[in-house]
Amino acid sequence: MVYYEFDPETGMRRRKKKGTRFSGVFIVGMAFLGFIVVGLTVSITIRACSRTRAIPLEQPQYADAAPVTVPDELEYQYREVPPYEMADSIISICMPAPLNGVSEQILYKTAYVVSYNKDTKIPNWVAWHLTADHTDGPYGRLNNFYEDDAVDSPKATVYDYRGSGWSRGHMCPAGDNKWDRKAMFDTFSLVNVCPQNASLNSGLWNSIEIDCRNWAKRFQDIYIVCGPVFYRQDHEVIGANEVYVPEAFFKVVLCLNGTPKGMGFVVKNTAGTKKRDLYYNSIDQVERITGIDFFPSLPDEIENAVESKLDMELWR
Repeated sequence: MVYYEFDPETGMRRRKKKGTRFSGVFIVGMAFLGFIVVGLTVSITIRACSRTRAIPLEQPQYADAAPVTVPDELEYQYREVPPYEMADSIISICMPAPLNGVSEQILYKTAYVVSYNKDTKIPNWVAWHLTADHTDGPYGRLNNFYEDDAVDSPKATVYDYRGSGWSRGHMCPAGDNKWDRKAMFDTFSLVNVCPQNASLNSGLWNSIEIDCRNWAKRFQDIYIVCGPVFYRQDHEVIGANEVYVPEAFFKVVLCLNGTPKGMGFVVKNTAGTKKRDLYYNSIDQVERITGIDFFPSLPDEIENAVESKLDMELWR
């Protein structure tokens, strides 16, 4: 289409071509089509990459997932870092005396030893050696709880805890095992777990675990044993497999560097909002409550010295 307009400078008409209204629509349409083509190309590329990208071992797998075990092809990857093997001399210091009248299966993991009880479906105790080098590391928390093939059924499953109102409380904590992938993985075995009050798990119990890591850094290494406490009463159970719920928990700590020293904790399986120094005990006191003989391989003079009294000044 051609039309004329008035030119004020010359006082004459000038000829001007006007585009049709369809040309603008055509340009917009072509731009929109191009946008769609680019979007499809990017989407296809991303999907192709996502199908071929390996899932990193550190990626969390949520606690409500189905029970898992380590596939054979994955086991080698977990062992890329040589596993920490506690020497026999370390194990002999960590391990309590054999229990009387209690079901007990001893299992040796990457960084801890556990006495498993097939009747309660939880550990009697878990023992480990915490060094300054093992108080931190590059491997993040997995959150991948799993049934342990080393123990027979019936045993605890992740479904027993679901909807029970109790959290899965580590005995040997994940925070002590960031130094090795397999060590971290082992802490999520249900043989290392007890039903625990969620507030206690994230509060007082966690604070005690942090204290232990700080002591390991200060004194270079410590020995730890912890586990459930059952009172003389009927016990709550959870899940189809009737996993026992402890009434309390204990933890004993031994340090042989400098002046030999020991201490213990007994905390009820409740919210645990009081200051942790109210739960300090001597190891002898914890032995009377639990009936467990801790650190029996120590020379008598050292065992008596570290277990009979609590001197917090040695720890501060």
